[in-house]
Amino acid sequence: MTQQTGSPFEVLRRITANRPPPVAGERCEMCAEPIGDEHSHIVGLQARQLMCVCRGCYLLFTDQGAQLRYRSVPDRYLAFPDFALAPGQWDTLEIPVGLAFFFRNSTIGKTVAFYPGPAGATESELPLSAWNDVVAANPLIAQVADDVEALLIRVPEGDPECYLVPIDACYQLVGQLRSVWRGFDGGQDAQREIDGFFETVRSRSRIATRT
Repeated sequence: MTQQTGSPFEVLRRITANRPPPVAGERCEMCAEPIGDEHSHIVGLQARQLMCVCRGCYLLFTDQGAQLRYRSVPDRYLAFPDFALAPGQWDTLEIPVGLAFFFRNSTIGKTVAFYPGPAGATESELPLSAWNDVVAANPLIAQVADDVEALLIRVPEGDPECYLVPIDACYQLVGQLRSVWRGFDGGQDAQREIDGFFETVRSRSRIATRT
């Protein structure tokens, strides 16, 4: 006995009805696996691209010593309570605002600096000798991992603050500030965002020690 399958239209309707609903939300930028709002990131070294990935793809690139095109962003927060800047030393770094993040770009072999503004993150031409002086005075900060970790430094009216943070946290902060930044120094709304962000960083950080 031959089974009646129906018209092509009926077959198509049954296939469509049985198809699972599409998955809402973000997907891994490497394998297209659905990912949640809280997810990991990797850095594409050549394009300096931050990519949202699933846990499986993240684990493929956790070896920081391997010669890979991508590196996973670790979840390490360190505080440097004894961090110090000599009078006028911030000015020698040629950064026009009192907040910046610094990371070593392994592709070009040097440390670069970015500071927030209305257009997002602005790169600063960092004088090499000036930065070397900062590291010499604060040797613990040299443990920052290339490409995936940054030193987040804030120079308020009092003592400067310095934390080692994941590089994606820095871009998160810049994104938050972009929509509220007003004028030269960001304005009150930007300062409130910065204060809240640093409170979170402090709560996550452990005191840095010699490795």
